[in-house]
Amino acid sequence: MLPSKALLPAVVFALTALQALASDTFMAAVYEHAVILPDPSEEPISPSDALALMDKNMDVLEAAIKEAAQQGAHIIVTPEDGIYGWRFTRESIYPYLEDIPDPMVNWIPCTDPSRFGAAPVQKRLSCMARNNSIYVVANIGDKKPCDSSDASCPADGRYQYNTDVVFDTQGKLVARYHKYNLFGESQFNYPKEPEAVTFETPFGKFGIFTCFDILFYEPAVVLVNKMQVDTVLFPTAWMNVLPFLTAIEFHSAWAMGMRVNVLAANTHNTSMKMTGSGIYAPAGAKAYSYNMKTEDGHLLIAELDTHPRLSPASPPAVSWNSYALSVERFSQNDHEFTGIIYEDPFTFTELIKPGGNVTVCQKDLCCHLTYKMAEKRDDEVYVLGAFDGLHVVEGQYYLQV
Repeated sequence: MLPSKALLPAVVFALTALQALASDTFMAAVYEHAVILPDPSEEPISPSDALALMDKNMDVLEAAIKEAAQQGAHIIVTPEDGIYGWRFTRESIYPYLEDIPDPMVNWIPCTDPSRFGAAPVQKRLSCMARNNSIYVVANIGDKKPCDSSDASCPADGRYQYNTDVVFDTQGKLVARYHKYNLFGESQFNYPKEPEAVTFETPFGKFGIFTCFDILFYEPAVVLVNKMQVDTVLFPTAWMNVLPFLTAIEFHSAWAMGMRVNVLAANTHNTSMKMTGSGIYAPAGAKAYSYNMKTEDGHLLIAELDTHPRLSPASPPAVSWNSYALSVERFSQNDHEFTGIIYEDPFTFTELIKPGGNVTVCQKDLCCHLTYKMAEKRDDEVYVLGAFDGLHVVEGQYYLQV
């Protein structure tokens, strides 16, 4: 029998756990971080100088994490490149990397920091999560040695990965994801196979991927359709350029179309048009921020359904493939033209009326739009465009937009 003094904490813990398991909602947070960047250099700096820069960024992130926890958030997502920025070569990023183990090792870096070698960044992130009783999602760099027995091993004898990590409320590493679809990131390798990373929490099943990944079947669609996650964690460094619209519209529409929650934490850098973070549900945005005027960070917190597909507020499931095949093509107009966006040849049709139905097609891809304009200035032009072909920027792959 437990002594009475020991019994009370056990009962309280059990009741807290049951309450969490029974909860239909949870509090989510994202932080858009104005990253402190390193000086551009092709040569590596010392590990201590690299850590000094990362500590400056983690000071800012820690303050946001504490504030989110104080406001009742259960999980917080921070941006891609949020701890060391960019401007790197393969060689110059090396001092910023750590060996990140498979989460199966059951590791709490906060209490056992040297188990897998020097890991000051993982230790600090783990302690942020543990000290504030909140899940912390961050983007850092992983390094893995390889040798000549591996035919794809780089000449410098190591793999370097753009990596997301997740620490639970005890500071334990519970997820590690290596970005598969890189966007001009010559400092990193992509994993040999795309990873579908999920983890369970008392408030739903979570999946994670990074920035450019959202445009591809693997891992993005696989996590939703095959792994049936409830919420997607999305660290990103999203530049608001066509043809992908701005972060707010695209990420909100993705959540609605996929019928999942999306926690999108963007890097903030107005000179590179990086802004737009949000907490999105299938029924629409719960909270979002888009700021091209100032250079400060921004914390967002909102309540989400634990299982959004089961929520009465979520729109019913739609077979988009069946719907698309059933749509009759709207009449074309005389305002169709071609143009180049990001080196891809789009077909466009201009929206010349205050409202109506239009279709634009390129090869086998047709886009149908029913629209109504609230207002239109004389110096504005609105168009509907489509691209169906081989994209040759940042690698070659088939793309439909």
